[in-house]
Amino acid sequence: MNSNAILEIRNFSKSYGTDKMAVDKLSLSVMGGDIFGFIGHNGAGKSTTIRAVVGVLDFTEGEIAIDGHSVRDEPMACKRVTAYIPDNPDLYENLTGLQYLNFVADVFGIGAAEREERIRKYADMFEITNDLGDLIGAYSHGMKQKVAILSALIHDPKLLVLDEPFVGLDPKAAFTLKAVMRDMCGRGAAVFFSTHVLDVAEKLCNKVAIIKRGRIIASGTIEALTEGHSLEEAFLEADSHE
Repeated sequence: MNSNAILEIRNFSKSYGTDKMAVDKLSLSVMGGDIFGFIGHNGAGKSTTIRAVVGVLDFTEGEIAIDGHSVRDEPMACKRVTAYIPDNPDLYENLTGLQYLNFVADVFGIGAAEREERIRKYADMFEITNDLGDLIGAYSHGMKQKVAILSALIHDPKLLVLDEPFVGLDPKAAFTLKAVMRDMCGRGAAVFFSTHVLDVAEKLCNKVAIIKRGRIIASGTIEALTEGHSLEEAFLEADSHE
């Protein structure tokens, strides 16, 4: 395993039943400073991989390490430095936005001054400061997504993992999230996210991996994969050869 990688996946496989191999011997490394896009068709294995990375899905084949810690053997050490935003965040709807954010801050042991500063900073950026006193159950899908983003950022994670993060966000919120991702990586953190929006991946990521039927069919820097063409063309070219 690469001890310098913030996320290291080696020969990860996951099957459902005896005949359905969702992910087959997948390996990749995400370094500090990387915005790493994980792209592929629906059902290619993106969400399965992501859920294994963040400890939601058990696995027996292969190794996954976060910041040098084994996801399987040292789950708490991994969770302390990781934040995960699923494609459909499941929040406590009977809490207000602020109560939920304070609950998450308590879980991570974030002090009062630090949490207040981060909540204020990100709530202002995503323009939800005035809504944090309302019950989450009354929020729109987009509002819930913004609260989920704030809760992911409250402990200043080393690794931010997102599953289709821009679906459901309005254009301004999507722009803000991209700025936050760039800022995090500028400070040495890493972002690993799935998307099927190739334009977003091409403009935002420095590295991508293309997955098809559970296998990586192309991986590397944007420049190396596109070679002067668009990421869409590179994706279609790789896809056609498999």
